[in-house]
Amino acid sequence: MPQGQPSVVPEDGLTTRQRRNRPLVLVHTGVGKGKSTAAFGLALRAWNQGWPIGVFQFVKSAKWKVGEENALRVLGASGEGGSVDWHKMGEGWSWVQRDGQMDNEEKAREGWEQVKRDLAAETYRLYVLDEFAYPLHWGWVDVDEVISVLRDRPGTQHVVITGRNAPEKLVDFADLVTDMSKVKHPMDAGQKGQRGIEW
Repeated sequence: MPQGQPSVVPEDGLTTRQRRNRPLVLVHTGVGKGKSTAAFGLALRAWNQGWPIGVFQFVKSAKWKVGEENALRVLGASGEGGSVDWHKMGEGWSWVQRDGQMDNEEKAREGWEQVKRDLAAETYRLYVLDEFAYPLHWGWVDVDEVISVLRDRPGTQHVVITGRNAPEKLVDFADLVTDMSKVKHPMDAGQKGQRGIEW
């Protein structure tokens, strides 16, 4: 199994094993496709390790059925890897502002409160906060509070946050940040999203 070698070894008093196993905050942001897809790829790895996984979808429609949800639910129920819980915290598309925005704001805050409870209880080993960058960017959830809660979370809980426009404070705080840039997309040529690619 290939293992990356760090370019810097900090003088933090931790052993190599302690440093390797420290819980991470990951951010997938940018205008390109693949932010959530990459996070669900991490969830597959976590499932394989037997970790309990909590997926919290913010602002995407609760009626929208995504392929990753079905696949991860089946895997979670298989008894072969980790468990998977899927929570839908919002309504409507993340990039469309609608008349129900106040309802979306409330649901986003309620979703964050649930995440805080689960972090305090150490319910999961991996948290996928899908599209959570949007409520932070829009000011629906306070980024300083999020950083404080994540900094003080107990145990070995990993958290991945996806979505465009991740606040700079969150980017600075996170351990791993990937900015998905767009080079080309079929929609640029007028092609609509398609089954198996977008969902």
